[in-house]
Amino acid sequence: MRGASRKRVLVTGGAGFLGSHLCSRLLDQGHTVLCVDNLYTGTRENIIDLLKNPWFEFMRHDVTFPLYVEADEIYNLACPASPVHYQYDPVQTTKTSVHGAINMLGLAKRTGAKILQASTSEIYGDPDVHPQTEDYWGRVNAVGPRACYDEGKRCAETLFFDYYRQYRLKIKVVRIFNTYGPNMHPNDGRVVSNFIVQALRGDPITIYGDGSQTRSFCYVSDMVDACIRMMETEDDFTGPINLGNPDELSIRQLAELIVDITGAGSKIVSKPLPQDDPVQRCPDITLARESLNWTPSIEIRSGLKQTIEWFASVI
Repeated sequence: MRGASRKRVLVTGGAGFLGSHLCSRLLDQGHTVLCVDNLYTGTRENIIDLLKNPWFEFMRHDVTFPLYVEADEIYNLACPASPVHYQYDPVQTTKTSVHGAINMLGLAKRTGAKILQASTSEIYGDPDVHPQTEDYWGRVNAVGPRACYDEGKRCAETLFFDYYRQYRLKIKVVRIFNTYGPNMHPNDGRVVSNFIVQALRGDPITIYGDGSQTRSFCYVSDMVDACIRMMETEDDFTGPINLGNPDELSIRQLAELIVDITGAGSKIVSKPLPQDDPVQRCPDITLARESLNWTPSIEIRSGLKQTIEWFASVI
């Protein structure tokens, strides 16, 4: 790929779990990639192999401060995405979502770049509609311990659509549901990484409540594919759009599956359910199927095997 066909792509949060996979895929497509990350939850290890590529550049930077670079496309992924990390410094989490969105939207306005916001299923809160469709407004506790992330992401969506209406920015908004795979942080507190690490160490596997609460799990390569497809849609298609796996699984079923794959002797133990933890979480991906011609292709057992192999090599 040469000249005008090689895009300059900025990925904020590019050293994180999803961001590192996205950077790798964009490089494979022949683009120039600028990875921006303050390494709060991202790690150099996630991008160590990419640093050898002459079309890849890493910049340590916090998106709550303005960034002066050039770009044709911006993927705004910067924000801690697990309760352990986003609740550690909730004020900074809100700043990252809100100030980060303002700074990246300002950059897109100056450069004319197309910009994608990595929003989240958490904007639906603890939903009373199931599965969740994009026209559902959500059920969020604005003053709870998860609000720094939930409301921060909701405000970021508001900003994106206000910039679209006021300045005609080329925006894309994706609502990402539970995603898993290699490069997850071993101590991020997410259910997949928790269970795998506990199983590999032979520790008891901790579920909250009775484990009947459900989630849907999308393998990271499928999610990267969906995000890129969304970025490539026509400018008048903005989203928001749900991205995730519609196959629902209870937390207890996930724990039992990981024990089976690892062959661990771990026992499953229960602890009280955290405040505002959703009972059900599952996307309606009709819009993604119709507009992106996308549906997840990696089956949960296959994806977990690959993820477990990666964790076994790093812990």
